[in-house]
Amino acid sequence: MEKFKKNVLALDNLVNYQKDSIVSREIIKKETGTITLFAFDAAQGLSEHTVPFDAMVNILDGEARITIGKKQFRVRAGEMIIMPANEPHRVNAEKRFKMLLVLIKK
Repeated sequence: MEKFKKNVLALDNLVNYQKDSIVSREIIKKETGTITLFAFDAAQGLSEHTVPFDAMVNILDGEARITIGKKQFRVRAGEMIIMPANEPHRVNAEKRFKMLLVLIKK
């Protein structure tokens, strides 16, 4: 994480796609929250789950299908969505995409 400090970085270049995989790279990890980059190959996803904190997803490349509760959203590059604390959600890639996940714990 130290190498990220005091540098100008292109987020979408910090994580690469891998065939049939989800790749993640932690940028910041603290008691108060995390910032993580993800690259999802097509047909990959995160199963439904909940977290006790709000989470912000910013799509950097491609398009994601994000379900919060029973409502589905298509979130495209340059767009973001907030997933409320304690609300079931899941993330799916019909096509590959990259996202930045910001989770604030306190």
